[in-house]
Amino acid sequence: MQTPEKTLVTKGYKHLTQADRDRIQALLDQDVDEAEIGRIIGRHKSTVGREISRNKRKRGDTPVANNQAYEATLAGDKAYARRLYSGYQGKKIQEHDELRACVIQGLKKHWNPDEISGAMKKEKLPFYASKTTIYEWLYSEWGQSYCQYLDSHRYRPKKRKPKAQRHMIPDRVSITERPQAATDRTEYGHHEGDTIVSGKRTGSTAALAVDVERKARFISARVLANLKPKTFNKGMRSIQNQLTIVKSRTYDNGIENREHAKLGVDSYFCDPYSSWQKGGVENANRMIRHYLPKGMDLATVSPQKLSRIVAILNNKPRKILGYKSALQVMTENGLLRQTATTFKKGKVALRG
Repeated sequence: MQTPEKTLVTKGYKHLTQADRDRIQALLDQDVDEAEIGRIIGRHKSTVGREISRNKRKRGDTPVANNQAYEATLAGDKAYARRLYSGYQGKKIQEHDELRACVIQGLKKHWNPDEISGAMKKEKLPFYASKTTIYEWLYSEWGQSYCQYLDSHRYRPKKRKPKAQRHMIPDRVSITERPQAATDRTEYGHHEGDTIVSGKRTGSTAALAVDVERKARFISARVLANLKPKTFNKGMRSIQNQLTIVKSRTYDNGIENREHAKLGVDSYFCDPYSSWQKGGVENANRMIRHYLPKGMDLATVSPQKLSRIVAILNNKPRKILGYKSALQVMTENGLLRQTATTFKKGKVALRG
């Protein structure tokens, strides 16, 4: 036999009515907690909590005489507007077959919504969707299955927690001393360096050395057996040998960078807990992680496979480059040695 309390709770979910909101406001005015309010109106406490959090008064809302934190009429208006707008999210793409096919094709090539939108505009196609419209479609019920092709594999970006840096770097020069031309990206030859490591559970010491040319956004990477300074330098030297100009490189404060001076390139270091100061290589790492997920053993990645991944990324149209690829920019400006055949366009097929 069910208790009276349990009979109040309905099995399926139903939207709160205006009467429910009026009751919630009245009970809040009496300092009744969310769990008790839920029992009284026959809803789960999480439903009550979500309603208060989403529809309470916020800065910019129309004031009332008592300016309550939760006001039933305003809450009802907000809920109605949200449901009304949600019905239109993504419809432009969903109702246009050619546009939808173009967006899906781009996603399967691992282009982000901004790159897809920019390519449509550059090619002057008879249809167009902004990056915001594409994201709205992805986050709607129609596009959710294609979120797997986003680099993040997520519906919303994940916040990153900074990692502590424990090792002193000999001859360390702060990023504040870096040439203005490097900071402003007004000349080629200034780079950022970083690493990608294997998952802890694998017990593997294998890692990747990643380098990005700041102005051209060109990515280079090498597989490393470990993160010892000599091993890291060997990978970076291999990268430098395929580039015509390397004037400087910006690093974080990891132990692998202790022998940076031996590379013969001016080195600059980010402030502690400030990986955003080398955002170009951080973004490159994120794109590489799409193909080599976090937690895997990087010892299983062959140099050939890594080269194919990097070539795909360097052939993507980039908004910051006027929708040219990083490879195009490097080639046009003579920044690649002729021996760097692994970078040449056409070596990798961009399949969905």
